[in-house]
Amino acid sequence: MRKYLLIAVLLLPAFLCRAEGRRIPAGEAFLEPVTPRDSILIADQVRYGLQLKDVPEGTPLQLPALQPEKDSPLMILGGWQVDSVRVSKRKERPARYDIQASLTLAAFMGGVYELPPLAVVLDGDTLVYRPQKLEVTEPVIDMETFEPHDIKPQVKFPYTLLELFPWIYGGALALMALAALILWLVTRSKAAEEQRETEPAHIRALRRLDKFRGDQYWQPDKQKAFYSGVTDALREYIVSRFGVSALEMTTAEIFDGLKGSDIPADLYQEMKELFERADFVKFAKYTASDEDNAKVLPGAVRFVTTTYQTELEEEQKQEEA
Repeated sequence: MRKYLLIAVLLLPAFLCRAEGRRIPAGEAFLEPVTPRDSILIADQVRYGLQLKDVPEGTPLQLPALQPEKDSPLMILGGWQVDSVRVSKRKERPARYDIQASLTLAAFMGGVYELPPLAVVLDGDTLVYRPQKLEVTEPVIDMETFEPHDIKPQVKFPYTLLELFPWIYGGALALMALAALILWLVTRSKAAEEQRETEPAHIRALRRLDKFRGDQYWQPDKQKAFYSGVTDALREYIVSRFGVSALEMTTAEIFDGLKGSDIPADLYQEMKELFERADFVKFAKYTASDEDNAKVLPGAVRFVTTTYQTELEEEQKQEEA
Protein backbone atom coordinates (compact mmCIF):
# COMPACT_ATOMS: atom_id res chain seq x y z
CA MET A 1 0.00 0.00 0.00
CA ARG A 2 2.86 2.42 0.82
CA LYS A 3 4.35 1.80 -2.60
CA TYR A 4 1.21 3.03 -4.37
CA LEU A 5 0.88 6.03 -2.03
CA LEU A 6 4.46 6.93 -2.93
CA ILE A 7 3.67 6.76 -6.64
CA ALA A 8 0.56 8.88 -6.19
CA VAL A 9 2.55 11.54 -4.31
CA LEU A 10 5.65 11.59 -6.47
CA LEU A 11 4.33 11.08 -10.00
CA LEU A 12 2.90 14.25 -11.51
CA PRO A 13 1.46 14.54 -15.04
CA ALA A 14 4.17 13.29 -17.42
CA PHE A 15 5.65 15.84 -19.73
CA LEU A 16 9.09 16.97 -20.78
CA CYS A 17 9.65 20.07 -18.71
CA ARG A 18 12.19 22.81 -19.00
CA ALA A 19 13.05 23.36 -15.36
CA GLU A 20 14.43 26.55 -14.00
CA GLY A 21 16.83 24.66 -11.69
CA ARG A 22 20.13 23.00 -12.42
CA ARG A 23 20.76 20.30 -15.04
CA ILE A 24 22.69 17.52 -13.31
CA PRO A 25 24.25 14.51 -15.09
CA ALA A 26 22.91 11.40 -13.39
CA GLY A 27 24.73 8.57 -15.20
CA GLU A 28 23.38 6.16 -17.77
CA ALA A 29 19.83 5.10 -18.31
CA PHE A 30 19.35 1.35 -17.96
CA LEU A 31 18.22 -1.00 -20.75
CA GLU A 32 17.32 -4.63 -20.07
CA PRO A 33 15.17 -7.26 -21.79
CA VAL A 34 11.90 -8.19 -20.10
CA THR A 35 12.75 -11.86 -20.72
CA PRO A 36 16.46 -12.49 -20.04
CA ARG A 37 18.33 -13.70 -23.13
CA ASP A 38 21.68 -13.32 -24.90
CA SER A 39 20.42 -11.12 -27.75
CA ILE A 40 17.33 -9.09 -28.57
CA LEU A 41 15.29 -10.24 -31.56
CA ILE A 42 12.47 -8.58 -33.46
CA ALA A 43 9.39 -7.94 -31.24
CA ASP A 44 11.27 -8.72 -28.01
CA GLN A 45 10.28 -6.34 -25.21
CA VAL A 46 12.87 -4.32 -23.33
CA ARG A 47 12.68 -1.98 -20.34
CA TYR A 48 14.28 1.45 -20.80
CA GLY A 49 14.38 3.71 -17.79
CA LEU A 50 16.20 5.42 -14.95
CA GLN A 51 16.94 4.95 -11.29
CA LEU A 52 16.71 7.51 -8.47
CA LYS A 53 18.35 6.84 -5.14
CA ASP A 54 17.67 8.16 -1.66
CA VAL A 55 14.65 10.30 -2.63
CA PRO A 56 12.96 11.88 0.42
CA GLU A 57 9.28 11.13 0.87
CA GLY A 58 7.03 13.80 -0.67
CA THR A 59 9.61 15.04 -3.23
CA PRO A 60 7.91 16.25 -6.49
CA LEU A 61 8.82 14.13 -9.51
CA GLN A 62 8.22 14.82 -13.22
CA LEU A 63 8.92 12.24 -15.95
CA PRO A 64 9.26 13.01 -19.69
CA ALA A 65 6.57 12.09 -22.18
CA LEU A 66 8.42 10.24 -24.96
CA GLN A 67 6.88 9.76 -28.41
CA PRO A 68 8.54 7.68 -31.17
CA GLU A 69 8.90 9.16 -34.62
CA LYS A 70 6.11 8.59 -37.12
CA ASP A 71 6.38 5.27 -39.01
CA SER A 72 9.22 4.23 -36.72
CA PRO A 73 9.61 0.46 -36.15
CA LEU A 74 10.31 1.27 -32.50
CA MET A 75 7.17 1.29 -30.35
CA ILE A 76 6.47 2.31 -26.76
CA LEU A 77 4.17 -0.24 -25.10
CA GLY A 78 2.30 1.60 -22.37
CA GLY A 79 3.27 4.44 -20.05
CA TRP A 80 5.82 4.84 -17.31
CA GLN A 81 6.04 2.13 -14.68
CA VAL A 82 7.27 3.54 -11.35
CA ASP A 83 8.31 1.31 -8.50
CA SER A 84 10.11 1.70 -5.19
CA VAL A 85 12.89 -0.86 -4.94
CA ARG A 86 14.05 0.07 -1.41
CA VAL A 87 12.66 2.02 1.52
CA SER A 88 14.82 3.48 4.30
CA LYS A 89 13.18 4.74 7.49
CA ARG A 90 14.59 6.55 10.49
CA LYS A 91 12.95 7.78 13.64
CA GLU A 92 11.46 11.29 13.41
CA ARG A 93 12.76 11.70 9.84
CA PRO A 94 10.98 11.36 6.49
CA ALA A 95 11.36 8.00 4.76
CA ARG A 96 13.74 7.83 1.80
CA TYR A 97 13.20 5.72 -1.32
CA ASP A 98 15.16 4.17 -4.17
CA ILE A 99 12.91 4.54 -7.20
CA GLN A 100 12.99 2.85 -10.59
CA ALA A 101 10.96 4.21 -13.53
CA SER A 102 10.87 2.54 -16.94
CA LEU A 103 9.08 2.30 -20.29
CA THR A 104 8.54 -0.92 -22.24
CA LEU A 105 9.86 -0.77 -25.82
CA ALA A 106 9.75 -3.18 -28.75
CA ALA A 107 11.30 -2.95 -32.22
CA PHE A 108 9.74 -4.66 -35.23
CA MET A 109 12.69 -4.32 -37.55
CA GLY A 110 16.32 -5.26 -37.11
CA GLY A 111 18.99 -2.61 -36.63
CA VAL A 112 20.65 -0.32 -34.08
CA TYR A 113 18.38 2.31 -32.53
CA GLU A 114 19.59 5.51 -30.81
CA LEU A 115 17.25 5.85 -27.87
CA PRO A 116 16.43 9.39 -26.64
CA PRO A 117 18.08 10.69 -23.47
CA LEU A 118 16.00 10.65 -20.33
CA ALA A 119 15.55 13.61 -18.01
CA VAL A 120 13.56 13.81 -14.80
CA VAL A 121 12.74 16.90 -12.75
CA LEU A 122 13.36 16.20 -9.09
CA ASP A 123 12.76 18.93 -6.53
CA GLY A 124 13.38 21.69 -9.11
CA ASP A 125 16.57 20.16 -10.56
CA THR A 126 16.72 18.25 -13.84
CA LEU A 127 18.59 14.96 -13.74
CA VAL A 128 19.86 13.98 -17.20
CA TYR A 129 20.66 10.34 -18.06
CA ARG A 130 22.83 9.33 -20.99
CA PRO A 131 20.89 7.44 -23.63
CA GLN A 132 21.39 3.82 -24.61
CA LYS A 133 21.58 2.05 -27.95
CA LEU A 134 19.18 -0.76 -28.75
CA GLU A 135 20.54 -3.43 -31.08
CA VAL A 136 17.85 -5.67 -32.56
CA THR A 137 18.91 -8.83 -34.39
CA GLU A 138 16.94 -10.33 -37.23
CA PRO A 139 16.83 -14.13 -37.41
CA VAL A 140 19.02 -15.40 -40.24
CA ILE A 141 17.50 -18.14 -42.40
CA ASP A 142 19.50 -19.84 -45.13
CA MET A 143 16.79 -20.46 -47.71
CA GLU A 144 19.01 -22.86 -49.65
CA THR A 145 19.44 -25.26 -46.73
CA PHE A 146 16.26 -24.44 -44.83
CA GLU A 147 13.92 -27.40 -44.34
CA PRO A 148 10.49 -26.81 -42.83
CA HIS A 149 9.59 -29.19 -40.03
CA ASP A 150 6.24 -30.39 -38.85
CA ILE A 151 4.81 -29.34 -35.50
CA LYS A 152 6.49 -31.26 -32.72
CA PRO A 153 4.20 -33.48 -30.65
CA GLN A 154 3.71 -32.88 -26.97
CA VAL A 155 6.55 -34.02 -24.77
CA LYS A 156 5.59 -37.13 -22.84
CA PHE A 157 7.26 -37.23 -19.46
CA PRO A 158 7.60 -40.55 -17.63
CA TYR A 159 5.22 -41.22 -14.79
CA THR A 160 6.58 -40.80 -11.30
CA LEU A 161 6.05 -43.24 -8.46
CA LEU A 162 3.88 -40.69 -6.66
CA GLU A 163 1.56 -40.49 -9.69
CA LEU A 164 1.39 -44.28 -10.00
CA PHE A 165 0.86 -44.91 -6.28
CA PRO A 166 -2.97 -44.43 -6.29
CA TRP A 167 -3.30 -46.88 -9.20
CA ILE A 168 -0.96 -49.41 -7.58
CA TYR A 169 -2.76 -49.09 -4.25
CA GLY A 170 -6.19 -49.38 -5.88
CA GLY A 171 -5.07 -52.39 -7.95
CA ALA A 172 -3.71 -54.12 -4.84
CA LEU A 173 -7.01 -53.56 -3.01
CA ALA A 174 -8.94 -54.89 -6.01
CA LEU A 175 -6.74 -58.01 -6.19
CA MET A 176 -7.17 -58.60 -2.46
CA ALA A 177 -10.94 -58.25 -2.77
CA LEU A 178 -10.98 -60.61 -5.76
CA ALA A 179 -8.85 -63.18 -3.89
CA ALA A 180 -11.18 -62.95 -0.86
CA LEU A 181 -14.22 -63.45 -3.11
CA ILE A 182 -12.67 -66.48 -4.84
CA LEU A 183 -11.72 -67.99 -1.46
CA TRP A 184 -15.26 -67.45 -0.17
CA LEU A 185 -16.79 -69.05 -3.27
CA VAL A 186 -14.45 -72.05 -3.11
CA THR A 187 -15.14 -72.52 0.61
CA ARG A 188 -18.86 -72.26 0.03
CA SER A 189 -18.71 -74.71 -2.86
CA LYS A 190 -16.74 -77.22 -0.79
CA ALA A 191 -19.18 -76.86 2.10
CA ALA A 192 -22.12 -77.43 -0.23
CA GLU A 193 -20.38 -80.44 -1.77
CA GLU A 194 -19.65 -81.91 1.65
CA GLN A 195 -23.26 -81.35 2.65
CA ARG A 196 -24.48 -83.14 -0.48
CA GLU A 197 -22.13 -86.04 0.15
CA THR A 198 -23.48 -86.49 3.68
CA GLU A 199 -27.09 -86.47 2.46
CA PRO A 200 -28.81 -89.79 1.75
CA ALA A 201 -28.71 -90.92 -1.88
CA HIS A 202 -32.48 -90.73 -2.32
CA ILE A 203 -32.54 -87.08 -1.10
CA ARG A 204 -29.88 -86.07 -3.62
CA ALA A 205 -31.69 -87.89 -6.42
CA LEU A 206 -35.08 -86.36 -5.62
CA ARG A 207 -33.54 -82.88 -5.42
CA ARG A 208 -31.98 -83.28 -8.89
CA LEU A 209 -35.19 -84.69 -10.35
CA ASP A 210 -37.21 -81.79 -8.94
CA LYS A 211 -35.33 -79.40 -11.25
CA PHE A 212 -37.04 -80.96 -14.30
CA ARG A 213 -40.63 -80.42 -13.25
CA GLY A 214 -42.89 -78.79 -15.84
CA ASP A 215 -43.52 -79.33 -19.53
CA GLN A 216 -41.05 -76.65 -20.71
CA TYR A 217 -38.47 -79.44 -21.10
CA TRP A 218 -40.67 -81.44 -23.49
CA GLN A 219 -39.90 -79.24 -26.48
CA PRO A 220 -37.88 -81.07 -29.18
CA ASP A 221 -34.80 -78.84 -28.76
CA LYS A 222 -34.77 -79.44 -24.96
CA GLN A 223 -35.58 -83.16 -24.79
CA LYS A 224 -31.93 -84.22 -24.93
CA ALA A 225 -31.09 -82.17 -21.83
CA PHE A 226 -34.30 -83.39 -20.13
CA TYR A 227 -33.63 -87.10 -20.60
CA SER A 228 -29.90 -86.73 -19.86
CA GLY A 229 -30.60 -84.92 -16.58
CA VAL A 230 -33.19 -87.45 -15.37
CA THR A 231 -31.15 -90.56 -16.27
CA ASP A 232 -27.95 -89.08 -14.80
CA ALA A 233 -29.72 -88.52 -11.48
CA LEU A 234 -30.99 -92.13 -11.58
CA ARG A 235 -27.52 -93.46 -12.47
CA GLU A 236 -25.98 -91.79 -9.38
CA TYR A 237 -28.79 -93.17 -7.22
CA ILE A 238 -28.31 -96.69 -8.59
CA VAL A 239 -24.59 -96.49 -7.78
CA SER A 240 -25.31 -95.57 -4.14
CA ARG A 241 -28.38 -97.82 -3.63
CA PHE A 242 -27.47 -100.98 -5.52
CA GLY A 243 -23.67 -100.77 -5.89
CA VAL A 244 -23.86 -100.99 -9.69
CA SER A 245 -21.33 -98.81 -11.57
CA ALA A 246 -24.10 -97.20 -13.59
CA LEU A 247 -22.10 -94.07 -14.44
CA GLU A 248 -19.75 -96.08 -16.66
CA MET A 249 -22.25 -98.61 -18.08
CA THR A 250 -24.58 -98.77 -21.02
CA THR A 251 -28.30 -99.20 -20.48
CA ALA A 252 -28.15 -102.96 -21.13
CA GLU A 253 -25.24 -103.38 -18.67
CA ILE A 254 -27.03 -101.38 -15.97
CA PHE A 255 -30.19 -103.46 -16.07
CA ASP A 256 -28.25 -106.70 -16.31
CA GLY A 257 -26.60 -105.63 -13.05
CA LEU A 258 -30.00 -104.87 -11.49
CA LYS A 259 -31.43 -108.33 -12.21
CA GLY A 260 -32.10 -110.24 -9.04
CA SER A 261 -32.48 -107.04 -6.99
CA ASP A 262 -35.56 -106.15 -4.93
CA ILE A 263 -36.96 -103.85 -7.64
CA PRO A 264 -40.61 -104.71 -8.50
CA ALA A 265 -40.88 -106.24 -11.96
CA ASP A 266 -43.22 -103.57 -13.36
CA LEU A 267 -40.98 -100.76 -12.07
CA TYR A 268 -37.89 -102.52 -13.42
CA GLN A 269 -39.47 -102.72 -16.88
CA GLU A 270 -40.65 -99.09 -16.76
CA MET A 271 -37.14 -97.83 -15.90
CA LYS A 272 -35.57 -99.98 -18.60
CA GLU A 273 -37.94 -98.49 -21.21
CA LEU A 274 -37.15 -94.97 -19.86
CA PHE A 275 -33.38 -95.48 -20.26
CA GLU A 276 -33.80 -96.97 -23.75
CA ARG A 277 -35.99 -94.04 -24.83
CA ALA A 278 -33.41 -91.66 -23.42
CA ASP A 279 -30.71 -93.36 -25.54
CA PHE A 280 -32.83 -92.84 -28.66
CA VAL A 281 -33.38 -89.16 -27.81
CA LYS A 282 -29.69 -88.51 -27.00
CA PHE A 283 -28.03 -90.50 -29.76
CA ALA A 284 -30.58 -91.12 -32.54
CA LYS A 285 -32.28 -87.67 -32.57
CA TYR A 286 -35.56 -89.31 -31.63
CA THR A 287 -38.40 -86.99 -30.56
CA ALA A 288 -40.52 -88.46 -27.80
CA SER A 289 -44.25 -87.78 -27.57
CA ASP A 290 -45.82 -85.65 -24.87
CA GLU A 291 -47.46 -88.79 -23.47
CA ASP A 292 -44.09 -90.49 -23.01
CA ASN A 293 -42.55 -87.31 -21.61
CA ALA A 294 -45.31 -86.98 -19.04
CA LYS A 295 -44.44 -90.40 -17.62
CA VAL A 296 -40.70 -89.74 -17.21
CA LEU A 297 -40.52 -87.72 -14.01
CA PRO A 298 -43.30 -89.53 -12.04
CA GLY A 299 -41.74 -92.89 -12.96
CA ALA A 300 -38.24 -91.77 -11.89
CA VAL A 301 -39.55 -90.41 -8.55
CA ARG A 302 -41.52 -93.62 -7.95
CA PHE A 303 -38.41 -95.69 -8.66
CA VAL A 304 -36.37 -93.76 -6.07
CA THR A 305 -39.00 -93.67 -3.33
CA THR A 306 -40.03 -97.34 -3.80
CA THR A 307 -36.50 -98.74 -3.74
CA TYR A 308 -35.58 -96.52 -0.78
CA GLN A 309 -38.66 -97.73 1.12
CA THR A 310 -37.68 -101.30 0.40
CA GLU A 311 -34.20 -100.56 1.80
CA LEU A 312 -35.74 -99.17 5.00
CA GLU A 313 -37.90 -102.26 5.43
CA GLU A 314 -34.87 -104.50 4.99
CA GLU A 315 -32.92 -102.50 7.58
CA GLN A 316 -35.85 -102.80 10.07
CA LYS A 317 -36.04 -106.57 9.55
CA GLN A 318 -32.32 -106.87 10.20
CA GLU A 319 -32.63 -104.82 13.39
CA GLU A 320 -35.56 -106.95 14.62
CA ALA A 321 -33.71 -110.14 13.86
